[in-house]
Amino acid sequence: RIYEEGRENIPEHPYLYETDVEICLVGGSCKSPVERFWSGSSSVFILQKATHKEESDSMEESKADEALSCSQLLPKESPGPAALSVGRAKQLVSLYAMVQNPNVTHLGISDLVVLPPLWIRCDGSDPEHTCWIGAEPLRAGKEITGINIYVVSCEGPTADKTCFANLEELKMEHKRRHHSCVVTTKGFAQYELIQVAAIEDTIVESGSNISVDITWNIVDKILETPPLISAATLNIALQSGDARSPVYQVYRELQLLLALAEGLKTGVTEWPEPLETESAVELVQEFLTDLKKKLDGDCGSGSKDETEKIKCDTAAVDSYIKSIFSERGDLDFAEQLWCRMRSVSSYQELIDCFTRVIKALEHGEIQPWIHQGSSSFLRKLIQQSYHGKMEVVSLSGITPIQMLFEIGLDKMKKDYVSFFIGRSRSSLLFQDYFISTSVDLQEQVHRVQKLHHMLEIMVNCRVLLQFRHENLFPLTQICMKYYKENPLNEKHVFQLPIRPALVKKFYQNEHPELWKVEIGSGHGAKEVKTMWQVSTNPPVEHVASNNSGLFSDSTVNGSTEERLYFITVTKCSQVHFT
Repeated sequence: RIYEEGRENIPEHPYLYETDVEICLVGGSCKSPVERFWSGSSSVFILQKATHKEESDSMEESKADEALSCSQLLPKESPGPAALSVGRAKQLVSLYAMVQNPNVTHLGISDLVVLPPLWIRCDGSDPEHTCWIGAEPLRAGKEITGINIYVVSCEGPTADKTCFANLEELKMEHKRRHHSCVVTTKGFAQYELIQVAAIEDTIVESGSNISVDITWNIVDKILETPPLISAATLNIALQSGDARSPVYQVYRELQLLLALAEGLKTGVTEWPEPLETESAVELVQEFLTDLKKKLDGDCGSGSKDETEKIKCDTAAVDSYIKSIFSERGDLDFAEQLWCRMRSVSSYQELIDCFTRVIKALEHGEIQPWIHQGSSSFLRKLIQQSYHGKMEVVSLSGITPIQMLFEIGLDKMKKDYVSFFIGRSRSSLLFQDYFISTSVDLQEQVHRVQKLHHMLEIMVNCRVLLQFRHENLFPLTQICMKYYKENPLNEKHVFQLPIRPALVKKFYQNEHPELWKVEIGSGHGAKEVKTMWQVSTNPPVEHVASNNSGLFSDSTVNGSTEERLYFITVTKCSQVHFT
């Protein structure tokens, strides 16, 4: 029944079975809790112990006085999923196998349905510390011929590598269990290229992460470094706003634009911290005074030193990144005005700035040049000033906020396009989408946010991984394609196939976050695998340890910085119906 109902929409809430079991159908975009040690059907049943509110409350009370050694280091989390006993799990697997066995006729099932695989959370109370038991139907065409049974056991965490398995012993055990003469091995390793920041003995989890997944055939020993002929995929998840980012000042500039957009929408503007130490009014007055002095010369540019200062302020990036995000040298009056007014910190200061600008335009004290193609209100006033006739401007309500927002939006669009088209040599395929003016202003600024997120990704890959243009180009295309079809999502993991040699220097002397070997034999429906893996994080949620991911306090083999590892073993066996 759950399977039939889930064909149209995956159920949001679990179903209760016999008062003690919850059944969840996981599929679609939902992340599977068993993906670390099993890859298969897109839909899967997850069975776990049903928890009732009264039971949860009593458990919370009983644990209220417990003091855990790492409780001050790690954030408190809500209780995770509960596990069933191994005995109960085996009983449920038997029922699952029985209803799909065509030889069991006494149940009166006229039309057998091939159900999605079943995975049951176990509490690890047995000697093998079983944490999952899974079952997957074996098929020959439309006929069910048997069941694959998976048993996952987990131990740890431990820093003692002497308890790690021996590869030859794993292979021999697999051969004995499955009566195989020949086995194959396949390796997988995951390395973090951006580590979790440790500040004053406190673990600070960052929302940003760059890791690489590497797979290869023929494994020679446990924890071996992947060979260069391996297949590798870079996983990139970066959140904007990190003060260490080379484009952090650009991010702060974007925050002002977002504050203005929010002010237009709600009528309330929360002014972010100014980008400059000098007040916006003083900066604008200095700018206007300088333009007055140069009215007889090139009205669009100041001295060389001043132009360089404007360009440097506009780019807002550290000197070592200028080679890939160089500053635009074609800023018009409105864009240079934005560079001064982006330090505005109040509504009154905003009015004072625009009052000075409008007065200078009305009196003909400045004759600034502007780019063609913009429809902002300030540019309209500048064009009117060329003919000596300007409409009366009432700097009240949202008008000054709208004026600043428009020039900021235009300027930042040009900044991002300058990078993606001019510097990263991306095609113009999606340019119109990201800078389109045919959508409302709120949607336009939302697309500018997407551009900034892509900029963070490109710049960080250039700085941290030393990627060249030929590496950034396909990544840019992947990001642009995603953001043309999806809303802003800074938690999304962008994946880029790469050659391991490209990032080898970052991982060759590092410990993997996850390393595993798959030992397999047989082909097709008769293929069976044994998987052995180590990981720095708990492989399952329902048996998570409080000190996962931390360094060991004790000395192991003379080192005080040994990582704590969890050891997971997945064994497979087959039950044939015919």
